[in-house]
Amino acid sequence: MTRKDINRSGEMDVFVKVVERGGFSAAARQCGMSPSAVSKLVSRLETRLQARLVNRSTRKLQLTAEGRTFYERAVQILADIAEAERLTSANDRPSGRVRINTSASYGNHLLVPILMRFLDENPGISVDIVLTDAVVDLLADSTDVAIRAGPMPNSSLVARKLGDTPLKIVASPAYLQRHGVPKTAADLETHTRLGFGYVRALADWPAPQDGAVVAVPVAGRISASDGEALRMLAINGAGLARLAGFTVAEDIRAGRLVTVLDHDVPLQMEAFHAVYVGQGGFLPARVRVLLDFLAEHGRVA
Repeated sequence: MTRKDINRSGEMDVFVKVVERGGFSAAARQCGMSPSAVSKLVSRLETRLQARLVNRSTRKLQLTAEGRTFYERAVQILADIAEAERLTSANDRPSGRVRINTSASYGNHLLVPILMRFLDENPGISVDIVLTDAVVDLLADSTDVAIRAGPMPNSSLVARKLGDTPLKIVASPAYLQRHGVPKTAADLETHTRLGFGYVRALADWPAPQDGAVVAVPVAGRISASDGEALRMLAINGAGLARLAGFTVAEDIRAGRLVTVLDHDVPLQMEAFHAVYVGQGGFLPARVRVLLDFLAEHGRVA
């Protein structure tokens, strides 16, 4: 047997049972081995360590000083192994920190309102939330779960869909009073169209023209890096904005924003996903329970 083939934890486990059961026969019964196999294992262990661990006699087994030292260290090592397995087991009570990367829109409107319920259900977990619309490298940023909008590109990441939300064109009553309400998609050309300050999969606004759907680009003096900034700009009368339905639903109910062109502009849906690195198909319990919770309580609409 080569050095790398030795099952040290297995040897320790058998030796500890020999000591605690007071002999080879009792240890053999517990391990499902023959007494001779247990005796040979202890002999091989002594040969490798070049130290006698037990003094054998017909009446009882007696530990040597070296055997006592090895026994005490083996007990501690086996306990450490068991603890390591317990802490990383997917079947154990989830614990540890989960780092979530999400847009400010999803974070403020969906994640934050349900976060305390998640923490109450999982008292061993703590959460670190990073709010940004930028796409991050999950491994480089030590991110466990990222919430992303739009279609998922082919990548090494695993995605769990959180639903689809309609994109709505909205404006404040004050803006519409000053600039007029667009009646047709062609009227968009005369309005300020607020947009994101970075490339997005659904950047342009769709509009019907001569029986076809054309793309109307954003146009105006203001762009922003996240949807919450655009939402606040729209509320404050800076222009029209096209935003995820769940982020403006309360503003619409409260009269802070008004939808326009609901029937003239083709409806577009934007998908949301919780993405994570699925190495080997195994997930820490702390990440798995978060994904399950978001799939049930964090869906967009």
